[in-house]
Amino acid sequence: MTALVLPTDAPAVPGPPQGHWTYAHWEELPDDGNRYEIIDGMLYMTTAPSSFHQWIIKQLVRYIAIPAEDQGLAYGFPAPVGVIMPGCDPVQPDFVVVLTSRKSIFRARRIRGVPDLIVEILSRGTKTYDQQVKLEAYARAGVPEYAIVDPRARILSHYRLEKEALLPPDGGVTGRYAAPHVYGEAEVASFDCLPTISVPVGGLFAGAPDTTL
Repeated sequence: MTALVLPTDAPAVPGPPQGHWTYAHWEELPDDGNRYEIIDGMLYMTTAPSSFHQWIIKQLVRYIAIPAEDQGLAYGFPAPVGVIMPGCDPVQPDFVVVLTSRKSIFRARRIRGVPDLIVEILSRGTKTYDQQVKLEAYARAGVPEYAIVDPRARILSHYRLEKEALLPPDGGVTGRYAAPHVYGEAEVASFDCLPTISVPVGGLFAGAPDTTL
């Protein structure tokens, strides 16, 4: 994604004021090539991703989705796919993993529940969004594992949910991530939800015809 519109009350997109967006409003947005997401009632928009960004998604499918599905372990979905969970209604992560034992959260054209793993790929303009806004939102929603791929640094940061606390005002569940395990380009990453699958970090970037960010 090449640009990020942070939440403001500017009337760039017709709809309610920031803080009041809902899934129903999202369903009415135009299919104009932009990616729209709603976190805590705030509308976010990102524009078309680079080819390098899409290459990395393709490699995630290659190294995670295909072997996970071949082994009957999980379903892996690249963007765009709407994920609806507490505080995120919806988000459209770059890559989502849902274990086959939890396939019931796939219904009515969306993923309606918390995935087992979400992966986001940093792009120009999305660093703060992915590393702060989404990291905090995914933790509050209870996503067990969150990974951020940084194409510039050639690393993968793997976050695990540290602990959850009841007692927020709405009676829901909130959580936070522990410090990430950072995998370098020469290392092999793995995830708790898919212990038999290994991801060579360098393989996510290797062979791309254009590595422009």
